[in-house]
Amino acid sequence: MDNLIYVFAISTAVAAALASLAIWAPRLPWVRISAVTVATLLIPISYIQFVEFLSRPKPQEMEWMQRNADAAEVLAVSLAEGEAIYMWLRLNGEREPRYYKFPWDLRLAEKLEEDIDTAMEKQGKLVLRNPFENRRPGDFGDLNVEIVPPPLPPTKAPPSMPRFHNPRDLRI
Repeated sequence: MDNLIYVFAISTAVAAALASLAIWAPRLPWVRISAVTVATLLIPISYIQFVEFLSRPKPQEMEWMQRNADAAEVLAVSLAEGEAIYMWLRLNGEREPRYYKFPWDLRLAEKLEEDIDTAMEKQGKLVLRNPFENRRPGDFGDLNVEIVPPPLPPTKAPPSMPRFHNPRDLRI
């Protein structure tokens, strides 16, 4: 998560602004000191929370930045029956995978299991089309899952360099 430091810097700046407002406010000294203490405690707590978020799956409905992603390659799926479907997805144009939590849907879970088995047999990859479309609960069984076959190996060797006869050479 490359932009974590920027989010932390912004939250630190906001805490510093709140602390400076509390210092210059015409209040009793104990109110100002407690406001500065709370703002100072906000900084390490926000850092710990941001770092903790890195290991948690993001709920599918909370994806805002990549909401309009065309496709995502499915790298791994973990099913927690009756609870959620956890997926590692690599979005188009990105190198790093992301961890998402989709609402539990029995049809989607069964379809994913079948498609994963088929993709493994064909040695292809599984791609979700429009993974973050707005869907009502119960509509997740209709996700656009596509199996992309592996690229075909070249059928023949590239042509070799042509040979030219040198008239000045004694050999033929």
